[in-house]
Amino acid sequence: MRMSSSWRWQLSRAMRLALRWCRLCRPQRGGRGGGTKPWVSGRFLELWSYSKLLLKSLYFNSLSNSDTLLDCAFEPVYWIVDNVTRWFGVVFVTLVILLTTSVVVIIYLFVLPTILSAYPLHWVVWHLCCGHWLLVMVVFHYYKATTTSPGHPPKDKVHIPSVSICKKCITPKPARTHHCSICNTCVLKMDHHCPWLNNCVGHFNHRYFFSFCLYMTLGCIYCSISSRELFLEAYSAIESYYMTPPPMETLRETTAHKCIIFLWVLTSSVAVALGGLTLWHVILISRGETSVERHINRKETRRLREKGKVFRNPYHHGNMNNWKLLLGVEKRSHWFTRVLLPSSHLPNGDGIMWDWTFSRRDPMAI
Repeated sequence: MRMSSSWRWQLSRAMRLALRWCRLCRPQRGGRGGGTKPWVSGRFLELWSYSKLLLKSLYFNSLSNSDTLLDCAFEPVYWIVDNVTRWFGVVFVTLVILLTTSVVVIIYLFVLPTILSAYPLHWVVWHLCCGHWLLVMVVFHYYKATTTSPGHPPKDKVHIPSVSICKKCITPKPARTHHCSICNTCVLKMDHHCPWLNNCVGHFNHRYFFSFCLYMTLGCIYCSISSRELFLEAYSAIESYYMTPPPMETLRETTAHKCIIFLWVLTSSVAVALGGLTLWHVILISRGETSVERHINRKETRRLREKGKVFRNPYHHGNMNNWKLLLGVEKRSHWFTRVLLPSSHLPNGDGIMWDWTFSRRDPMAI
């Protein structure tokens, strides 16, 4: 049956049921005296029963249950959250760029001149080299994390290794692949959807995301420690503004004090918050897991423990090997050229085929 005839048949069926319901609502005529029969409770119960049957006939099937009804009821909420997150991703990316730019401008205007004029030569060289190295690494990895596609399963190829079929994309879903409701597509080795990147973190940009978190944390710690003395001086100067009479300060000096306080508070706060997130991902990478797989593996571990079995993560190759696989380190020189310097090399593998640490015939449960 064609789609047009199908919806027309459904519409005509709904109209017939509605007309039947309206006939039941009409009071019956007849009886003694030719008057109208009074409304009785039996008639009301019959109408109520038919109304429930009418509603069930329009949506009920053998797969319906309470979970399905709850999902249908909360579907508008999910839609609003997904779309709001997608649109707010642009706002978050803009906020990251503005805050990072403000920190760099404050350092060049107020911190760097103090370092050049008051610090010894070796400390000046250290601050110039370390500060600009961190800045380059942060900008490079953030740009690559936001612009690099995390990777998606090929939809034109049906014969690809898969473990299931995505219920929303209706395409084969390879191992470690999950559907992102915000991007509305499946992502290879999906870790999570990051609103601060306005992008998913997956197979092809996982290294960029982690490197950005790591170098941004190190950069914030560096700025917080380097500007600590300037922050204490600026805080004391700000407190003196409320003295009577207030000290005579120029506009540049008061602006410098407020900017230094803003710089220290912002970098210290980001260092604590982003440092916790970075530490969490360090633990996940060491275990060979993503954020999504962490929750799945915990449930599977509890389920198999109740059966007296042991769960083993098939993607865990050892702590050091997990890091080498993520960072793309194949020889010793890569720790310098691919980790400590900006590098756009591709990760190992295509995100579809994965090396297993043991086969399916292993006596341990998978």
